[in-house]
Amino acid sequence: MALLEVKDLRTSFFTDAGEVKAVDGVSFELDRGRVLGIVGESGSGKSVTAYSIMQILAPTGKIVGGSVKLDGQELVGADEKILRGVRGNKVSIIFQDPMTSLNPTYTIGHQLMEAITLHTDRKRKQAKARALEMLQLVNVNEPEKRLKQYPYELSGGMRQRVMIAMALACEPDILIADEPTTALDVTIQAQILELMKDLQEQLGMAIIMITHDLGVVAQMCDEVIVMYAGSICERGTADEIFYSPSHEYTKGLMRSIPRDENNGQRLQPISGTPIDLLNMPKGCPFAPRCDAAMKVCLTQRPEKMQLGDTHFSSCWVNVKDGVQRGEITLEGGGQHA
Repeated sequence: MALLEVKDLRTSFFTDAGEVKAVDGVSFELDRGRVLGIVGESGSGKSVTAYSIMQILAPTGKIVGGSVKLDGQELVGADEKILRGVRGNKVSIIFQDPMTSLNPTYTIGHQLMEAITLHTDRKRKQAKARALEMLQLVNVNEPEKRLKQYPYELSGGMRQRVMIAMALACEPDILIADEPTTALDVTIQAQILELMKDLQEQLGMAIIMITHDLGVVAQMCDEVIVMYAGSICERGTADEIFYSPSHEYTKGLMRSIPRDENNGQRLQPISGTPIDLLNMPKGCPFAPRCDAAMKVCLTQRPEKMQLGDTHFSSCWVNVKDGVQRGEITLEGGGQHA
């Protein structure tokens, strides 16, 4: 049984302008010890998917359908006592900006110890020892000194290490990293990613890596989900996504990556702007920006097509090619003639 099972998850935000379907029918599984990458443009639903799993949505947000099971336990609809036992203990999250995630009015030690005492039965002295242990684990120098400092006294990379220490303090089964290196310079990014890989191997936890940086995905992830307009448009192993992308959006993302072989040529951006979730098209959400769009793309949503044992895509171009070759099977087992 998978550690985490997400089935047909639907999350909406109810605003004065109308319902925003931020997550629209997302399904995936995550096994122990695996690293899953979720990529896509800003507004594609990556972070909202993570927040829905932990159920830490804004007041206007609500899970309107679907299922989230952790070790077989249903979290959607669970009472707050159960969710408090899950957050921190079984699933932890590293937020995007460590400066805004840490409270500027409390010391690093206070915040670390608070997280430990809240989620475990450790007393104050034991919590301090655990906080020191975690700072050492994430390679923070002079940990005794850092416990007495405030967030503004630390560099961005150091604050991110503190956030990782806080997230791992209760030894969670799943670590969700929401754009963990966005605000850091390239050198510190590499150090943080290397640290996360080492800790993942040491502790055997699963990681959900949310990012728009495809370089991070290539370095860290076993499996990749590509999201657009709140839905999964392609899913597969890292090799399948990078070397055999099948959705036109994924191909566009790959073309926009700077490469050594570009030889000074301009990058190829994806044309147009991200979709307005309040005004979704009837057909494929990516159709208005797709150079390969056909008439059917504008009127009907594409079915999820199986391209291999672990590779799925929702694109009418694949359906057309599959019909012509007779090679692509539907996820449910049907096959095009």
